[in-house]
Amino acid sequence: MAFYEVYSHPALIRYRSSVCTKATLFAVVALCLTYIPPLLVAYRSQFWLKTSTYEEQPVVRFQYEAILIATTSAQGEYVAWSTFPHFNHLVGARLRIPALSQVREEDDNQDGKLDRLLLEMQLPLRVEEQLYSLQLLLTFSYQLFRMSTVAMQSLACVHYSSAVPGAQLFISGDLRLQQRAPLPHRGLYNIYNVSVIDSSSPFASAYEFDDIIRKYQQRNTTLLSTAMPVWKPGRAPTAPFMLRAEIHYSTETIYRPGFWETIKFAWIQYVSVLLVFLWVFQRIQTFVFEKQLLTTVPGEPAHHHKLH
Repeated sequence: MAFYEVYSHPALIRYRSSVCTKATLFAVVALCLTYIPPLLVAYRSQFWLKTSTYEEQPVVRFQYEAILIATTSAQGEYVAWSTFPHFNHLVGARLRIPALSQVREEDDNQDGKLDRLLLEMQLPLRVEEQLYSLQLLLTFSYQLFRMSTVAMQSLACVHYSSAVPGAQLFISGDLRLQQRAPLPHRGLYNIYNVSVIDSSSPFASAYEFDDIIRKYQQRNTTLLSTAMPVWKPGRAPTAPFMLRAEIHYSTETIYRPGFWETIKFAWIQYVSVLLVFLWVFQRIQTFVFEKQLLTTVPGEPAHHHKLH
């Protein structure tokens, strides 16, 4: 007649010893070697989560502020225009007011957040003038809400130069967040929610591109990345120079995690290594005490019974 196992349960055996014995010392050492090395291993393999990512499309609005400087000769002659009255006054006779045929922001997927800016302007030039390079600063309002609340004023800089005089420049790129330090995981972050260009200043130094960009680069910024310029020569003597820009508002993906997210990540790293050490040292101790390699007093097996 064949027999089959219908039920099983473990038997607990307790091994006892006094405090000052080799068995006690071994148990303490085994305990330390079980729990401390996993902590060191996990710590050496990025234990603390310093940065994390999530996807969020920012709320971006064009501020309808711009500064344009265009070089019209190899000797450095230029024409300029801006939306700032003080700058236009400083430019004097070099002021050229462009015709803005299109300034439009679009929400392509109808999710309530704008996806891109379409800008088209025609810069009038004299018959004897040719355009060789162009620099354009555009200002934006930039906001994030999902983790921390971020509100700041930002820039997009369009720049292109050529040895061949041009008739048209088309440029398409993404407005991307560039972080000097990861964003906090919560709270209000509005330290840079101030105008990037001091439009109230009557001094020329407030509108110098190198000064504006130098100060701007010392903080969290936006920049026009993956810009693809298309420069077309062959302008007719009486035709204006055409500038077309398409700026996409891209999704961003980085911030500094909070305390509980950091602990959750660290705990997973630690436990995953600890399980291996628990399995190894449990078998080592079972072998040592069961074979009485260190003298202890084993008790009677204690059986686990089901409670009714």
